[in-house]
Amino acid sequence: MSASQQAAVGGRSRAAVVALACAGVFVAYLPVTTVAVSLPVLQRELGASTAQLSWVQDAFVLPVAALILTAGVVGDVLGRKKVFQAGMALCAVGASVSLCANSVQVVWAGQVLAGAGAAALLPVTLALISQAVPDPRERGKYIGYWTTCMMAAMVVGPLMAGTVVAHTGWRWIFLLTIPVALVTMVFAARLLTESRAAHGRGLDRPGQVTAAVAITALVYGVIEGGAASFTEPRTLVALVVALVAGVAFVLVERRSGTPMLDLSLFRSRPFTAAALVALVSFLGLIGFFFVLSLYLGMVQRLDTWDAGVRLVLVNIVSMVLGVVMGRVMGRVSPRVLITSGLLIAAAALVSMTTLDAGTPFWSLAWRLMLLGLGLGIAFPCITSTAVAAVEPRQAGMAAAGNNAFRQVGGALGPAVLGALLTTTATDALPGRLAESGVSDGVAERVVDAVREGGLGAASGPEFASVAGPVNSAVSEAFLEGLRFCLTVSSALLVLAAVAAVVLLRQRPGVRSGGTVVSRQDSPVERPTAAEQAGR
Repeated sequence: MSASQQAAVGGRSRAAVVALACAGVFVAYLPVTTVAVSLPVLQRELGASTAQLSWVQDAFVLPVAALILTAGVVGDVLGRKKVFQAGMALCAVGASVSLCANSVQVVWAGQVLAGAGAAALLPVTLALISQAVPDPRERGKYIGYWTTCMMAAMVVGPLMAGTVVAHTGWRWIFLLTIPVALVTMVFAARLLTESRAAHGRGLDRPGQVTAAVAITALVYGVIEGGAASFTEPRTLVALVVALVAGVAFVLVERRSGTPMLDLSLFRSRPFTAAALVALVSFLGLIGFFFVLSLYLGMVQRLDTWDAGVRLVLVNIVSMVLGVVMGRVMGRVSPRVLITSGLLIAAAALVSMTTLDAGTPFWSLAWRLMLLGLGLGIAFPCITSTAVAAVEPRQAGMAAAGNNAFRQVGGALGPAVLGALLTTTATDALPGRLAESGVSDGVAERVVDAVREGGLGAASGPEFASVAGPVNSAVSEAFLEGLRFCLTVSSALLVLAAVAAVVLLRQRPGVRSGGTVVSRQDSPVERPTAAEQAGR
């Protein structure tokens, strides 16, 4: 075979791997906005409280956060093709369980399975791209495509959910995942070749267990603390377990010969910056999308389709920009891109603090599109910076680590902002009920119902005779909570931007594109024994 023919075969093989990786991240992220935009329907149809709605999202995000590091290791040790196929299968099974759900608890179970599948897919898809495209500068373009497919899933999700809910029932929002996952598995069986890490990574079971326990306990404690009280015994126990398991994880990883997450990666300022920015920004943004979905359903009284059209504006802008960013990342400093993108997104959130029940479509649309612009600039560069900060053999670990921080933030977001929303709105509700002319006795019962069952409980049949003024008061109280959540979310993005400015300051010998890492920044260039002996 001639050199040109070999190059053509290699190009086709690379294209197939990248296409399958993009399909993998599409399947992994499809449930995120599909479920988010359907939360008001789930609350109404299943009688779920605000805390239970938080668990609908967190039942998916929690296993992603808890298992993503483990999945990266298992892929490196047992084979990335095997983990890719297993992830696809779990996503399909999880969607099937949710499709048959008749209670919120069954939806949780399906979301847990789908989340475990997404945990397998996210690190292995990036590792497949890193293996197929070893050149860091060229790899940035393909990571841009990967990010575009992630955003495409978040575009398709709301539109599909809106169409399905309008014409069938909410359960069918989970259907699309099943055929896409099965078809991708068929192509992967034929086109993917098995690959493993070449440097003898081990499974590191102590690290896997302590990481999963720490993340699960932390998210559980925050959710339950926000729903009830942070002084509740079960909440305190969960947070103590999270702390102890987190310390144990650090100790285990420092002593492990084959760590699941090599802590020396954090000697790299670009990797540390990407991890911290991912954690903080996703905490603010996923929490924002949670409360925005409730605003569209509970305050503006939009159906699932209309709410989905609004949410999709963010993702359409980000998706289109993702294609461009793959080419820009090699030419512009990641510090500039990440910082500017996060500040634009923060400005968009601040602009939304003027929203009210009657805000028209276009007034909300430009704000959401501005948010999408900021996210489309920042997010592809965050992932690329984490992966480019290490050698290709550690790309899977770096991708899994960055995604783990992202998912922990994403898991905490609905819990933290959901708790802030409920607390602020509930505290404001008595005054709003009084302003609406609701009698003291009825107002007291409404507040008690909201404290027990969430804001949706105010729409119960026992308050039908005063539905107008009660709903008006709840909407105004909700808006107070929404504005507070928007302020918190924007502050978190500014904090993430500051972290990027501080940690991504260019050192001598580092090119602005971020694809060449200086020796003092690199976590993988350790001194040899001879060098150590000479010091």
